[in-house]
Amino acid sequence: MTQTALITGASGGIGYELAKLLAQDHYNLVLVARSEAKLHAIQQDLTQQYGVKVKVLAKDLAIANMAEEIFWALESEQTSISVLVNNAGFGDFGYFAETDWQKTANMLQVNVVALTQLTHLLLPGMVQRGQGKILNLASTAAFQPGPLMAVYYATKAYVLSFSEAIANELQGTGVTVTALCPGPTESGFQAAAAIEDSNLVKGKKLPTSAEVARFGYTALMSGKVVAIHGWWNWLMALAVRFLPRQQVTETVRKMQSTK
Repeated sequence: MTQTALITGASGGIGYELAKLLAQDHYNLVLVARSEAKLHAIQQDLTQQYGVKVKVLAKDLAIANMAEEIFWALESEQTSISVLVNNAGFGDFGYFAETDWQKTANMLQVNVVALTQLTHLLLPGMVQRGQGKILNLASTAAFQPGPLMAVYYATKAYVLSFSEAIANELQGTGVTVTALCPGPTESGFQAAAAIEDSNLVKGKKLPTSAEVARFGYTALMSGKVVAIHGWWNWLMALAVRFLPRQQVTETVRKMQSTK
C-alpha cells in the first residue's frame, strides 16, 4: 500500500528537496506552506515526474492552531501520515531587545509550537499502526547559545532536545524520530533572516539544499536520532561540550557579527 508523507515548508529549500526524494520513493505527498501558487507548481511537477498523488495545503503555521486545521483536513479525507517532516522554520537577526516582537512570536509559533503540535496530533496514529517516521529540522545552532539570533538558536535547541526525548520514548513502537542538524545551507534562509553579511556565511561556499536533504533523508530512513550534516559541523557540535560556556557564547557572537 502506498504511504503518505507530510512536509511543512515544502515550497522551497530543504523541504522541497525532501519532497522530491519522497516522491522518487513513491510516497504520496501532503505539501504545506504559505505560498499556494508555488505549491501547485510543485504539485504538478512531482505528479508528472513520479506519478504520485500530491495534496496541497496552503497554511501559515505562524497562526495559532493551524496544525490542528491541517490534522482535521487529513482526517476528513481519511489520510494516514506515515512520514512527517517538520521542516518549516525561520530566523531573525539582531539584538533581542531591538527585535520586532510579532516576528519573534511568529518564529516561536512556527519553529516550536506548530512542530510540537503537529507531532502530537499525528504521532498517536503512527504508534497505533506500529510504524512511522518523523524528521524534525533542528540545526547546528541547537548546540550552543546564539547572540544576535538568540531566539532562533533557542528554538533549535528545543527541537533537538524534544526529538531526542521522544525518540527514546518511542523505542519498540516501530516509530522513529530524527533531528536533522544542518549548518548554514544555500537556501532562502539567510535572506529571510537578514544574515547574508554575517561572518558565519559571507564569502563562504555553502552546501546546497539538495545535499542536506539527501543526507537527512538517509538518516530518516535509517532511523538515526541525531544527524549532523558535514564533518566540520559535527566536530564543532562536539567541541562545544568541552569548552567553557562563556567562551562558546563569545565565539558564536564573533561568528554572527557583521563587523
